[in-house]
Amino acid sequence: MDMLREHDGPSMALLVRTDLNLSSGKVAVQCAHAAVNCALIARKSEPRIMERWQANGARKICLAIEDVSEIKSIMAKAKSAGLIAYLVKDAGHTEVTAGTITVLGIGPGPRNSIDALVGELKPY
Repeated sequence: MDMLREHDGPSMALLVRTDLNLSSGKVAVQCAHAAVNCALIARKSEPRIMERWQANGARKICLAIEDVSEIKSIMAKAKSAGLIAYLVKDAGHTEVTAGTITVLGIGPGPRNSIDALVGELKPY
């Protein structure tokens, strides 16, 4: 089966809103929130994928997304595809107001499924 080849192993995508003009430190922390929460969800709901993801280097890719409507659209598609997805909503202590959606984490999940969903996005 193709998805069992090492380079097709599980992956995680972190989609960062570019319209917010977040500082690099803020982006790093928001991506960390997404990755940690996705991993915690995976540990409970998809333990085999989580194990394979970790065993294959815990691949992550950071991608640029234009705005909140695009992030919500991809979130809906990820959920309907059965992928783990987590929206980071900022606490509002620094650069954006409370509740602002900053990052969408998708995965860990089959790399081909995630690539099919976000393959058109540019690297962040």
